Parts: sequence; structure tokens; C-alpha cells
Amino acid sequence: MTDGKKTNGATAQEREVAEARERDAAAADAATDRDQAPDNDNAPEAPAGDDRAAEITALEEENAALKERLLRAVAETENLRKRAEREAAEARLYAATAFARDMLTVADNLGRAIAAVPDEMRESADETLKTLLSGVEMTEREMNNVFERHGIQRFDPEGERFDPNFHQAMFEVENPDVPSSTVVQVMQTGYRIGERVLRPAMVGVSKGGPKPAPAKAPETSQDKAE
Repeated sequence: MTDGKKTNGATAQEREVAEARERDAAAADAATDRDQAPDNDNAPEAPAGDDRAAEITALEEENAALKERLLRAVAETENLRKRAEREAAEARLYAATAFARDMLTVADNLGRAIAAVPDEMRESADETLKTLLSGVEMTEREMNNVFERHGIQRFDPEGERFDPNFHQAMFEVENPDVPSSTVVQVMQTGYRIGERVLRPAMVGVSKGGPKPAPAKAPETSQDKAE
């Protein structure tokens, strides 16, 4: 009985010793693993210069984009300003178109009144008639001056090539000596305001003559210099 107790006691001691050795071995292995693990605290940091360069590049790209948008906005604003000025100028120029067209009849009547008095009658007329004729002529000149101030121009196309944009053909005249489609007679002068025709000139056009010469190209500044 005593021997059995001694045997059991020895066995317990051996187990304790074995367990202690296992714990020591596990602790040693853990220490080894810690020594071999990388030290993140001592790892080298990324250089700060790379971050600054990337930030500068991003700012430069943003600045270029903003500059392009600004230039585009300035160009659009300038185009809108020019367009508004052009439309305002056209509105001022063409605002009196209907009134000016009605005044053409007055100008025609003044011209007819002056043309109705031949030169020999003027010379033999008394002072009253001369004064009256002088007043009519002054009125016609003043009306023409007013027309010019408002961009209304009178044109007499006799001798020019017929242009349906500005002339209204009333009849044709057979004339082999004059190029065809030439204005040979003006029955009523024409008027235009700016680039628009207020009233086309009523004309007689030649036919039966040689073909008209081709229209000349507009003379450029380089041609004038040469």
C-alpha cells in the first residue's frame, strides 16, 4: 500500500515537470516568433515629396481647366455683346422702313413738280414763280439729306447690268449695239435702306445685243496695293 502511494506521487511529479517543460517550450517558441515578426513601427515611411508633387499636378490641372472655362465664357460674352449691338443697330436702321417707303411718294412728287417746269419757262418766269420753284428744290434737297442721314439711298441704274434684286423690268428695247440685259431707261428711280430694297427701280432693258460681260470679282486690298 505504501509502495503504491509512492508510485502515484512520483507519477504526479513527473507530469508536473513535463507540463512545466511544455510551457517553457511554448514560451520560447512565442518569443522566437515575436523576434522574427517585422517591426511595423520601424518601417520606412513614404517620402512626403511624392504627395506634394501629386497635389501640385492636380492643382495645375484644375487651374488649366478653370482658365479654359473662363476664356470660353469671355468669348461667348463678347459674341453676345456684338450680336446685341448688331441687332440694335439694325433695329434703329430699319425701324422707319414703313414710314420711309411712304415718304418716297412725296419725294417723287417733288421731283415731278420741278421737272414739269422747263428751263425756258424758268428764265421768263416772274419772281413769284422763281421763288416757288426755289422753295420746292430746297425742300427736295432737304428731304434727300434726311434720307441719307437715316441710311436711305437713292439709286439710278441707267447703263448698269439688270439686277432683279434692285430693278423691276417694265419693258424691253431692241438694240443690237448694247449688251443684252442692260438698263437703257429708268422710269422711276429706286431706293434702299441699308442692305434692303425699299423700292426697286422701274427700268427698260435692252435685248438683241451681244452677251453681257461676266461680272467682275470685287477688287481686294491686295489688288489695290499692286
